[in-house]
Amino acid sequence: MRSNNPVLTGRNAVTYYNPNQQQGGYAQTDSYGYQNGYGYTPQPQQAAGRMTIDDVITKTAILMLTMVAAAGVSWMLAPVSMLYPIAIVGSLVAFVTVLIVSMRQKVSVPAVFAYAIVEGLMLGAWSKIFEYMYPGIVLQAVIGTIISAFVVLAAYHFLGARVRGRLAQIVVASIIAYAVMSLLNLILLFAGVNLGWASIGASAGPLAWISAALGVVLAAASLLMDFEVIEVGVRNGAPESESWRSSFGLLVTMVWLYTNLLRILSFFRN
Repeated sequence: MRSNNPVLTGRNAVTYYNPNQQQGGYAQTDSYGYQNGYGYTPQPQQAAGRMTIDDVITKTAILMLTMVAAAGVSWMLAPVSMLYPIAIVGSLVAFVTVLIVSMRQKVSVPAVFAYAIVEGLMLGAWSKIFEYMYPGIVLQAVIGTIISAFVVLAAYHFLGARVRGRLAQIVVASIIAYAVMSLLNLILLFAGVNLGWASIGASAGPLAWISAALGVVLAAASLLMDFEVIEVGVRNGAPESESWRSSFGLLVTMVWLYTNLLRILSFFRN
């Protein structure tokens, strides 16, 4: 199962989803090596150990609950003086964990849960900081994230929205560039230089608006790619273990969407 989303792309994924561009659409290779176009749908795999939509939903829910529980710990128990250290260190550890999980040939379930826990601690700290500064903003961001995810899902299911070909390459390159820019901005902040890339609040400059808006757009595009790789993986009989990779990809994308919506909402708050 292969996705243009770098989070869902692993070295072993090519075996299950190999979308080669051809005239008139994509050719897909199923788990037995037979190619087919969109005019032919493979018969559902009945063998045990295959990825299913229920698997992805269940595992995503488990990871979400794990992350929310960890966020609750830092939200309720962390002293105010520790919120920024937890948020910054958690962000760096979560970034490294994403790289490790994404690059592994086989999905590491413990690493996926480690990411959910670290990301939860980080989100709880950042959310508490935002809530102190702008009361009520966290609930608004959560609602906005859920609504945005359902809008993207509806666009995928009913309108046939897809991110493929040259557009997918642009999105992937933009995601990588965005991550590099965010990491560079953090390093410069430690050195006492503020580019304004990650600024929040009503005083945030144009660069902050651009970065937050771009983050939301790229997160939505990533969701579209996540949905497609899940659909094709289920149809082509990807291994059950790949449902962990898909759930992990959805979690990463949803967190990214939430944090950028949180920042955008802060721009309208004093």
